[in-house]
Amino acid sequence: MRFPPDRPGRTGVDAHHHLWRTSVRRHEWLDGDATAAIRRDYTTADLRAVAAASGIGATVLVQVLPDLQESVEFLAIAAGEPLIAGVVGWIDLTGSPARDLERLRSAPGGELLAGIRHLVQGEPDPRWLEREDVLAGLAAVRDAGLVYDLLVLPHQLPAAITAVRALPELTFVLDHLGKPPVATGQLQPWAARLATLAREPNVVAKLSGLVTEADRRHWTVDDLRPCVETALAAFGPDRLMIGSDWPVCLLAGTYAEVLAAANTLIDGLTPAECDAVRGGTATRVYGPATR
Repeated sequence: MRFPPDRPGRTGVDAHHHLWRTSVRRHEWLDGDATAAIRRDYTTADLRAVAAASGIGATVLVQVLPDLQESVEFLAIAAGEPLIAGVVGWIDLTGSPARDLERLRSAPGGELLAGIRHLVQGEPDPRWLEREDVLAGLAAVRDAGLVYDLLVLPHQLPAAITAVRALPELTFVLDHLGKPPVATGQLQPWAARLATLAREPNVVAKLSGLVTEADRRHWTVDDLRPCVETALAAFGPDRLMIGSDWPVCLLAGTYAEVLAAANTLIDGLTPAECDAVRGGTATRVYGPATR
């Protein structure tokens, strides 16, 4: 990894963003009116422009599609873009995970592979993460010295808790706080499940993706506050990190608006705690020198 060594107090880390080129690879999830606003290519040039304006000095690029070749391309993109400090790629956990990991590690930019993610939120089986073949794939991620990003919905959190307990030496990163129902404000049972997950020391979480779970046209910072306060109480600042979820966030707000909201929501923390959430946690989790 290549996170700035002097990051705390100087520049922020965007721990979760994407890139895509619809002109190169089909993105079926972008079909339909709901996502028409972001149905175009997003490149590193676009990323640099919005990140610089928000004081971001390093980022983590996260997979979009369950496609090994996309991850290979992301690593090559990261190798040529100093802003991107690490990549969370995709492998088939239930296929040949060791082979796929070796493919990514040996590709150009392979040294920037920081973690793996699967789109668990799209799996119809709510207990998918408890399957023996999935757990074996997660063990391969652990053995490779990588972290695993958990992309789950609230009803999938019980299975996530089981997986986390089964693999205590693997660091799990909960994306988007497990997608709480921000729009309705009915935070149970999400909040209780989040607290249970947070009791496991090998889990950290991202303050990301909340604006698209809110009323996308009329959300306010106060709409997000109960979820962020719940996460702070459960994890503490040293186990939380900020991510923009750009360009997906553009369905509800600009890059600057999303990061400004996150910064406002942690304003009551101490300077050291703010530094942890704004970049220290992401640097520690995704960028150890041993990788």
